Amino acid sequence: MRRGLATRGHDDYLGAMWFPAPASPRALWTDLKAFTAGRSRVQWFAATMAIVMPLSIIVLFLLDGKQDIGPGPELIMVQSWPATRTDAQIIADQKKHQVEREAAIKERQRQFRKVDKDLERIGI
Repeated sequence: MRRGLATRGHDDYLGAMWFPAPASPRALWTDLKAFTAGRSRVQWFAATMAIVMPLSIIVLFLLDGKQDIGPGPELIMVQSWPATRTDAQIIADQKKHQVEREAAIKERQRQFRKVDKDLERIGI
């Protein structure tokens, strides 16, 4: 059975590695105090702005996403017919709806002709 590099004898690379001792919270606090003491006001201002600006953008995106900008509830009207409806009734309804559709198309065409005449009158 072949073993990997990390599980071989003492002469491999893991035996020569040095791992630092764990730091105490007191050492961390001392390091932070030393680090912050050496900073100027301009560096603190720049660091503050570097943190505040992206956070404010993220907060504004989150607030904007909670606003009611989506479409409202959609009301769908459905016409119901009896199951005993005959083919003749269906054809009559289709003819009636076709006449209404053609009338709406002609009205729309009349409106476009009026707009066209108005635009021609002003030279466009």
